[in-house]
Amino acid sequence: PPYANGHLHLGHALNKILKDMIIKYKAMKGHYAPFVPGWDCHGLPIEHQVDKKLGKKKRDTSIIEKRKLCREYAKGFVDIQRDEFKRLGVFGDWEKPYITMDYAYEGTIVKEFNRFVENDMVYKGKKPVHWCPTCVTALAEAEVEYADKESPSIYVKFKIEDPNGVNDIEKGMFFVIWTTTPWTIPANMALTLHPGLPYTKVTTKDGEDLIIAEQLVQDCMAKTGYQKGEYKSDGVWSGAELEGIVCKHPWIDREVKTIVGEHVTLEQGTGVVHTAPGHGEEDFEIGLKYGLEVYTPVNDYGKFTEDVEEFAGQKVFAANEEIINKIKGLGALLGSPENITHSYPHCWRCKKPVIFRATEQWFISMEKKDLRQNALKEIKNTEWIPGWGMDRIYGMVEKRPDWCISRQRSWGVPITLIRCEKCNEFVTDRKVMEKIEQEVERSGADVWFEKSEKELMPDGYKCLKCGSDEFKKETDILDVWFDSGVSHAAVAEADERLSSPADMYLEGSDQHRGWFQSSLLTSVGTRGRAPYKAVLTHGFVVDGKGKKMSKSIGNVISPQEITTKYGSEILRLWCSSADYRDDMKISNEIIARLVEAYRKIRNTSRFILGNLNDFDPSYTEINIKNLSEIDRVALSMLQDLIKKVTTSYETFAFYEVYHAIYQFCIVGMSSFYLDILKDRLYTFKADSPERRNAQAVLYDILKTLTKLIAPILSFTAEEIWKHIPGEKEESVFLAEFPEAKEEYILDEALNDKWQTFEYIRSEVNMALEIKRVDKLIGNALEAKVTIYVTDRTKTELEEQGDFLPALFIVSAVDVKDISEVSDSAYSSGDFKDLAVLVEKADGSKCQRCWNLATSVGDFDDHPELCERCYTVLNK
Repeated sequence: PPYANGHLHLGHALNKILKDMIIKYKAMKGHYAPFVPGWDCHGLPIEHQVDKKLGKKKRDTSIIEKRKLCREYAKGFVDIQRDEFKRLGVFGDWEKPYITMDYAYEGTIVKEFNRFVENDMVYKGKKPVHWCPTCVTALAEAEVEYADKESPSIYVKFKIEDPNGVNDIEKGMFFVIWTTTPWTIPANMALTLHPGLPYTKVTTKDGEDLIIAEQLVQDCMAKTGYQKGEYKSDGVWSGAELEGIVCKHPWIDREVKTIVGEHVTLEQGTGVVHTAPGHGEEDFEIGLKYGLEVYTPVNDYGKFTEDVEEFAGQKVFAANEEIINKIKGLGALLGSPENITHSYPHCWRCKKPVIFRATEQWFISMEKKDLRQNALKEIKNTEWIPGWGMDRIYGMVEKRPDWCISRQRSWGVPITLIRCEKCNEFVTDRKVMEKIEQEVERSGADVWFEKSEKELMPDGYKCLKCGSDEFKKETDILDVWFDSGVSHAAVAEADERLSSPADMYLEGSDQHRGWFQSSLLTSVGTRGRAPYKAVLTHGFVVDGKGKKMSKSIGNVISPQEITTKYGSEILRLWCSSADYRDDMKISNEIIARLVEAYRKIRNTSRFILGNLNDFDPSYTEINIKNLSEIDRVALSMLQDLIKKVTTSYETFAFYEVYHAIYQFCIVGMSSFYLDILKDRLYTFKADSPERRNAQAVLYDILKTLTKLIAPILSFTAEEIWKHIPGEKEESVFLAEFPEAKEEYILDEALNDKWQTFEYIRSEVNMALEIKRVDKLIGNALEAKVTIYVTDRTKTELEEQGDFLPALFIVSAVDVKDISEVSDSAYSSGDFKDLAVLVEKADGSKCQRCWNLATSVGDFDDHPELCERCYTVLNK
C-alpha cells in the first residue's frame, strides 16, 4: 500500500497503473477481479511532519494529542491520493478502501502480534540494531539504505600484557587492528582472529613487534608509511594458536583478549578485528560465544554517555577526530591513512548515517518454529516475475537477522504487552490478550494510551506467577512493516470481496526487503504458507539518462504535470511502453514520442469511426465467403493481433501489448488496409455489398481493437466505445475480451500470396517516390504503373482485376512478364524478378474519385466525372 504522506509521484503512478492493467484484463476475461485499494498510515514520516508543524510545542504535546494530529494528517493525504489515483483511471473500490489506522485493522494487527507471542516466537533482548540518532528509533533492515560516506581509516596497536604461554610471543608486542569507526573503540571488548589464517610478527625500523595476518603485511605497512626494507617478518602462527592472549585497551583500564571467529577476512585491514559486541551484528554473535559484555556507552541521540569520561556528551561521528588524536598521543596509533569513501547504512527517512547500537528491543525469532526454513520453502513455492526475484528474496531471508519489531515512537500500533512489576514477567494469558484485542478493535490503538493497565485487563486480574496486581504497559510501538505485512489477515481474509492467499502481490523491486518479506514472515509464522501465489516486481522511475530523480538535480517529473498537460492516457501509455522489469526512463523527449504514438492510435480509431457513420451492424454480418481477399487479409491480421496481445497480457508483458497494437495501427491499418480501403469507402455506392462488407470488417476491427487497448488506454477505449454504432455493453469494461477466430486466419497459400503483394506494394511506393522527387507526378493518383513479374505472380496479380489500382493507390495498373522489362523500370534488387515502371496516367482528373481517366468529359450532364463515378451516381 502507498504511504499517506505527500502527493503521488511517478513511482506510485507506475505501480497503480500496472495493477490496474492486470485487473481490467482479468475482469474482461471473465474473472472476478476486485481491487481493494489501501494505505499505510502509521509511522515515522507522518510523525515527523506533525512534529514540524508543532515546532517547540511538540515537547509539551501529549501522546494522545499527537496521535490525533497524526491521524488527521494521514486522513487528509488518503483523500488527496485517492483523487489522484482516480485521475489516473485506476479501477478500485475507492469508497471502501482498507486503511491501517482503521480500528478493525489495528485490532487485527494486535491479534496477529499475539499469535506470534503465543507461538513463543517473540522475545525482548539487548542486541545491536541499526539505530537512527536523528529519528531516535531502531530501524528494521527494510528501513536502511546504503549510500557513500567518508570515514577515517586508522590502524591501532593493542599492547600484549600476557602472552598466555604462546611460544615466541612476548609481553610488549602489539596486535594491530584497522577500523573506519574510531568512535567504537571505547566499546572494544576483544580482538578477533581467524582460526585458520597465518599470522606473523613484523619488526619495524622503530623496534616495535607487530602481529598482523601474513597476507596483509605488505598492504598494512605501506598504508602506515613504511617502505620495503624498513620492516621484516619473522615467525608464523595460526589464529587458533594465538587465542587467549591478553592485551590492554589503548587507554581504558580493561583487559582485551584475543578470540577467534570465521567471519574474519583478508579483504582489507590486518586480519585482526576490533570487536565491540554493542556495536555490530557479527561482534555481538562472537561476543555471545565468548561471554563478552554487550557494552554500548552511546545514548538515544548518538552521543557518548558519562561512561566515556573525556568524550561524554559528544556526538559519536564528531568525536572521531578527538579519539584519533588521543590514540596518537598515547603512541597507540600505527597510522592514519587518508579518509576512505565506502558504502554505509543510512536511514531511509532522514537520509543520515545510522549507527549500530545495542539496545533492549523486541524481536521475532527467525529460528523458532522454523520460521526461516518454512519461509524459504514458501519462496520456492511462489511464482516470481521476473524469475530473479526468487533468488533475491531467498538470499535476503536466508541471511537476515531476527526481525526487530519495536520502535521508540508515538504514532503506530503499540506492542500490547503488559509486564508484572513484581516478578518482571510479561503477561501472555489468553484472557488478557483477548480483552486487549477487543478494546483495540472497538476503540482503536489509542485506547492503549488512554486507559490504565487495570482498565485494559479483566477485572481483578492477578499475575499467574506471583499473584501481584501491579502491572506496567510496554511503551514501544510496532514496526510499520508489521502493519502492512498483516494485510493478508486484515484485508484478504477479512474482506468478503477478496480471498486468501492473494493471486498476486505487485510492487517495486525494493519490496523484496520490505513488504514482500514482512508479508511472507507474518503469514508463514502464523499460517504456515505464503500470503501470495505470485509476486511481480517493477523497477524504479529514472530520468531519460537513467539517473535517479532528485529535486536537487531538478530532473523530477510529477504525474500531475503530465496529466495536466497531456491527460492520463499518456502516463498510462508510458507505463506500458517499456519493460517495467528494468528501471523505467521518462523525459520530455520520451513523453513527446508517446504523445505522437498515442495520436496515431487514436487517429486510426477515429478514421474507422468516421467510416461507420452510416453503418448498421444489425444489417450486415461478416460472411467470409463474400469478402474480398484484402478484407480477409485484414481480418487475419486482426486474429494474429488478438493472439499476440492475449499472450502478452497473460505474461504481464505490457510493453509487448503496446508495440503490437502500435504496429497494427500504423503498419497494418493506416499504411496498408485503411489506405487501400479509402477508394471503396469514398467512391463506391453507399449501400453496395463491397462497401458494406468493408464497413463490417472495420466494425469488427474497431470493436476488437477497443477491447484490446482498454486495460491500457482506458479513457480512450471508453470514449471510442460510446461512439461505436449498434447494440453493445454499457461500458467496454463490461465486454468480453476478444478471442481469435481460427476461421478468419488465412491459409498458408493465401498468406504467402499477400505477403508477396505487400512487398510489391512497397516497391511500387519507392518507385512512385522517386518520380515524385523528379516532378513527373505530384499525387500518386496521377500515375500509371507497370509491374514486371514472373508468370505465377503475374497471374495472381491479374486475378485481382479492377482492384489493382486501389491496391497500389494509382490511377492505372498494367502487369507484364519480367522478360518484357523496360530499361526505365525501377528495381531495388531486394526482390528477384520484380521491376516497376512509373508513367503519367492518361486522361483527366475525376473530381469525385481523383483518379485520372480517359472517360472524364464523356458525359454531358457530368463532364467532370469518370465512367465509374458517373455509374455510381446514376444508380
